[in-house]
Amino acid sequence: MNIKHVFFDLDHTLWDFDKNSKLTFQQIFEEQKIELELNKFLEVYVPINLKYWRLYREDKISKSDLRFNRLKEVFVTLNYNVSDNLIITISEDYIKYLPNYNHLFKGTIEVLEYLNKKYKLHIITNGFEEVQKLKIENSGIDAYFKEIITSESIGVKKPNYKVFEFALMKAKAMPQNSIMIGDSYEADVMGALNANMLAIHFSNEVKPQSGVLSIQSLIELKQFL
Repeated sequence: MNIKHVFFDLDHTLWDFDKNSKLTFQQIFEEQKIELELNKFLEVYVPINLKYWRLYREDKISKSDLRFNRLKEVFVTLNYNVSDNLIITISEDYIKYLPNYNHLFKGTIEVLEYLNKKYKLHIITNGFEEVQKLKIENSGIDAYFKEIITSESIGVKKPNYKVFEFALMKAKAMPQNSIMIGDSYEADVMGALNANMLAIHFSNEVKPQSGVLSIQSLIELKQFL
């Protein structure tokens, strides 16, 4: 592999979304006096959130629909009475508080230090523009990356190959010299492959189809790059 550019996803790849999201909801529940057991809430929230993100990725719902309806469905499922106004407040506070929690996956800094000496590093994320850049800055990893591309800023989302083509153009990179690393097989791996890039799947659970390199910890990247 003649790699010169390494592109990372952010959430669930470098930035520990589940841990940071849980801490954010914990703060909101305390402030708003939500009398629900947090782990029970998250058991319902996590799959519903994934469902709405898929719809958003497929351009079937708007950003505001995603933010409101994922919470609305969770509270309805749990038979917990919450006004629409409070749901709006919770959704706004969630976006506001989330970047304040900055747990990274184990080995993130070590791997970025290692890769930064050999390659140009970049981020491609489907997350919201106003949140993702704060996450990167607040977690202290912004200095490692040359380009940070948010799908929202260009109007299309991963796995659309146009996102990757735009990222390659911004980074002044050729696809054959570029590799994408991310947790989503559909959005990150397939999206990159469709743009003629290489890809590595980062996942503790789902194994991708044969022919795609898979890692279960970021430290493993040092074996391949």
